[in-house]
Amino acid sequence: MQRAKEVIKQVKRIEISTKKQVEGLITGNYHSVFKGQGIDFSEIREYRAGDDVRAIDWKVTARFNHPFIKEFIEERNLNVYFAIDMSASGSFGSNITKKQKAIDIAASLMFAAIENNDNVGLFIFTEKIEKYIPARKGKRHILKLLSTLISYEPVTKKTDIMNSMEAIATLLKRRSLIFVISDFYSDDFSQPLKVMRKRHDVVALRVTDKREQELPDIGLIELEDEETGEQLLVDTSNEDFRIRYKELVKEHDESLKRLFRKMKIDMVDFVTDEPYEIVLKKFFRDRKVRR
Repeated sequence: MQRAKEVIKQVKRIEISTKKQVEGLITGNYHSVFKGQGIDFSEIREYRAGDDVRAIDWKVTARFNHPFIKEFIEERNLNVYFAIDMSASGSFGSNITKKQKAIDIAASLMFAAIENNDNVGLFIFTEKIEKYIPARKGKRHILKLLSTLISYEPVTKKTDIMNSMEAIATLLKRRSLIFVISDFYSDDFSQPLKVMRKRHDVVALRVTDKREQELPDIGLIELEDEETGEQLLVDTSNEDFRIRYKELVKEHDESLKRLFRKMKIDMVDFVTDEPYEIVLKKFFRDRKVRR
């Protein structure tokens, strides 16, 4: 009972805290950045100066000896899915965990999606898909998704992005927008993402913590892999070790960015103790310009 009350309290907090961010996302042209399934025919009307000549209906134009164009309206009805990594590494974080940051980011995008009348669904994955909730409309549905994310206890600690993405690609037949939220610390997962990219609009949202990027000089510390339980004693007072660690992290980051660029998948970087809304708005602006 106490756990249920705590979950409801957290859902309410997220709903309130994301309201302002959602308004910013809407004005930041979420609608124009993420397109629906296509277009529906609306009407044929007379050509006006400035209209796209490619829309001219030549048969009607010939019949009336005057230019007419076909007008279409965009069909929204977009399916938006959130594939969220719930492996043990998500429990890491300086002031806020990567899991909590991921939920906050997902919540903002979920509320933005329902404001645009989109369907929203959820995948929770670790080394496999552990939870799947099909896409539906409405605020009540979003609150259910958030409640699930907050209260969910994963079956396994490990991560296998490749296996999870293969399962998602099999499940989703209709073209969808898929936000994959993870720290992307996993073995090669490029092949299933390439397959997904051909059918779906895939966006990678990477959440990391500053303490993963650079080790402080605090002497001997014991590092533990959250997913395997493996422990390692390291001397952080060794400057050469700290420099090499930082270089390895940078190499991994650059390699990951190259991979997503090659697959033509947008990757957006978030750090746990930095405002996520600024990063999201920049991504929306940049993507709109590219379109």
